[in-house]
Amino acid sequence: MDRDTGSGGPSTPSGPTARLRRRKGSNEVPPEVETNGDRLLFNDRNKYKSMLIRTYSTVWMIGGFVSIIYLGHLYIWAMVVVIQIFMAKELFNLLRKAHEDRQLPGFRLLNWLVNGFMWFILTLKKKMYKYQFSQYAWTHMILIVVFTQSAFTVANIFEGIFWFLLPASLIVINDIAAYIFGFFFGRTPLIKLSPKKTWEGFIGASFATMISAFVLANILGHFQWLTCPRKDLSTGWLECDPGPLFKPEYFTVPQWFPEWFPWREISILPVQWHALCLGLFASIIAPFGGFFASGFKRAFKIKDFGDSIPGHGGITDRMDCQMVMAVFAYIYHQSFIVPQSLSIEMIMDQILMNLTFEEQRALYTKLGQIIMEKQFGES
Repeated sequence: MDRDTGSGGPSTPSGPTARLRRRKGSNEVPPEVETNGDRLLFNDRNKYKSMLIRTYSTVWMIGGFVSIIYLGHLYIWAMVVVIQIFMAKELFNLLRKAHEDRQLPGFRLLNWLVNGFMWFILTLKKKMYKYQFSQYAWTHMILIVVFTQSAFTVANIFEGIFWFLLPASLIVINDIAAYIFGFFFGRTPLIKLSPKKTWEGFIGASFATMISAFVLANILGHFQWLTCPRKDLSTGWLECDPGPLFKPEYFTVPQWFPEWFPWREISILPVQWHALCLGLFASIIAPFGGFFASGFKRAFKIKDFGDSIPGHGGITDRMDCQMVMAVFAYIYHQSFIVPQSLSIEMIMDQILMNLTFEEQRALYTKLGQIIMEKQFGES
């Protein structure tokens, strides 16, 4: 008997679609989220509750982050390693297909074996080659992307906490500013991959990030604990010659400035101009790391990579832009900062660490000859 399709009441679907239900606690995206971006932007009744949860989690994360920064380089390094492990775990869980893994005894162990080539060959199974090789490729891609990026992050830490803290803080500031501007002023969708992202949030966050970069660099640049590089794994206090980038330059305020302006002379650290470049990248380019992650999640039809951070999702959801920023900060530092930051103390450290006693003596003799020649030449 045919079902009446003309009734005014809602009909109950039958067939395979009737069995599709969103599991409790699942982070899968309901089908309507894919197309109804306006509902997410304007008619989300729970957005204030979501904002409170997100704010609460953010305060806890920032507090823990500041505490680890205070403890020093070694603890920051440990934090980075833990974060990378959780990121890898979330990505592996995303890519694994449980029903196919059950047909391949021991194959899931491949995700945690860097040198698992022989094990991979031994677990190959007929009619599963395509899946197995795709998993093998994904495993190595995740290891390369996640853990290779962490090497750049660790290098930034030991060049001086400043070069880790400033880029990471700019990403956090950009993320928070984009959320706030988009929350209160957002009207124009920015990109279909992320329906909640708006042009108002993107532009407002860009200005906020640039200003914050210039100001924050001045504040952080006055602490030797943050600017001094660490040469070993010790945890003691640091003292060093900060180099020319962290020595203030003074500029007289033009006479046309209004009289109510409280300063007649302004001190600016040269590193603040470099901070503007980092701020520009953090506000314009780094967000595309988040867009890439959004596309990745939509390809797998999930809302978040995990649920370990209330209101934010998983660790990977918070670190997608940080990965891009860390690589850029390292390349920028090596290209533009290192040649300008040489000091007598740094040169002496290199001499003492890399030259033998005889080479040091020869260098001392040669320098003495050069100095004597210059003195006689001037007289």
